[in-house]
Amino acid sequence: MQIDIQSRGFSLTDSLLSYSEKRLRSALSRCSIHIKRVAVRLSDINGPRGGADKRCHLQVVVPGMPDIVIEDTKSDLYTAINRAMDRARTTVARKLQRKQKLLRHIRLSRKSAMAQKKTGNDDEISA
Repeated sequence: MQIDIQSRGFSLTDSLLSYSEKRLRSALSRCSIHIKRVAVRLSDINGPRGGADKRCHLQVVVPGMPDIVIEDTKSDLYTAINRAMDRARTTVARKLQRKQKLLRHIRLSRKSAMAQKKTGNDDEISA
């Protein structure tokens, strides 16, 4: 899993970079083998004016699926990071489960169709 963390509107400190990466790896550890890349964008929307304006934007790239985008905005950047990472964990896991379920359904449908074809062909041969 490739991780790209960038900041917009402020300079990214080593501690914030380290915290974001550790939190991301922890949140997505179960799904990491399926994830190709994660882009994290941390931004201060209002700048010095204050308010609930610290944003954590995640873009998770899983091959064969549309990108998963999670965004959270809070007054504290660490809170925004925590909430976005938690939401990413549940969203990515849910989407991967849906994909696996769909693939299983397709495989079973194909197996069933093949079995019906075989049974149908045997009837024609013996008649």
